[in-house]
Amino acid sequence: MAGGQVSMGREISNPPTDGISNLRFSNTSDHLLVSSWDKTVREFMHSAAVLDCCFHDDSSGFSASADNTVRRLVFGYGREDVLGTHDAPVRCIEYSYATGQVVTGSWDKNLKCWDPRGASGQERTLVGTYNQLERVYSLSVNGHRLVAATAGRHVNVYDLRNMSQPEQRRESSLKYQTRCVRCYPNQTGYALSSVEGRVAMEFFDTSEAGQSKKYAFKCHRKSEAGRDIVYPVNAIAFHPIYGTFATGGCDGFVNVWDGNNKKRLYQYPKYPSSIAALSFSRDGKLLAIASSYTYEEGEKLHEPDSIFVRSVNEVEVKPKPKMVANPAA
Repeated sequence: MAGGQVSMGREISNPPTDGISNLRFSNTSDHLLVSSWDKTVREFMHSAAVLDCCFHDDSSGFSASADNTVRRLVFGYGREDVLGTHDAPVRCIEYSYATGQVVTGSWDKNLKCWDPRGASGQERTLVGTYNQLERVYSLSVNGHRLVAATAGRHVNVYDLRNMSQPEQRRESSLKYQTRCVRCYPNQTGYALSSVEGRVAMEFFDTSEAGQSKKYAFKCHRKSEAGRDIVYPVNAIAFHPIYGTFATGGCDGFVNVWDGNNKKRLYQYPKYPSSIAALSFSRDGKLLAIASSYTYEEGEKLHEPDSIFVRSVNEVEVKPKPKMVANPAA
């Protein structure tokens, strides 16, 4: 039992006391930012659940809250200011290093872009509001590209330099509700997960050749008594060096995949509860894992929320050489 605990990674002390909504490594250090339904991000207390967070730099970050606010947080000083608000809970937040903007997605069916460099106050920081067909569930930013996934299986792809219209309007190739979207590190496409235990690999190139590369695969499911038990896939995190990616599901497992070769590379030992969020460090040597019940089965007794940080071995994330002739592949 002790060996199994060690293999999960180092458990962080004093984790949030309610469901973990997200965690993120900094782009410049191994600092970790965590948002939670217990209304906290780091030393900051909000008036409602914090549904997402992201870094600006090592001294500041941003939060998205169920109190409808978007906040800038200055670490170490406990200082914060409200960039602005949505008309409903703010589900997700991203910082674009390419444009210097904060992007938020809300259940009010809007995306908003903010300039955090201005003075506090909505009028001075709001860059634009962009209507969506449905509630925003997940966002991902890479370079100048923004991918927004909403209820109703809608996916909009934007160029952050011209947000007037989406570059592409798509429908998820997965049949059920989207849980997470993440752009590929090489900026050629995105991965999308859903509640049905599947992940779709999509490509921005709309040519026939480009679209012929897309596919979806089953994961985070098991057979029991002759039937499939399917678990929502809550989290996707790409390795920054190798471009492989980890998925986390309500089955408590983290799997690592080689998307190009369509292979699972590794499965970590089962965690105490659902995997709510994942994040690789900037050099890919650490993986932060939020083990936190996501209420997929309603109110019930569950394991305490916990955060593990594990060292990543190259064998777990580096793609294996492709076999030339393998009939079973």
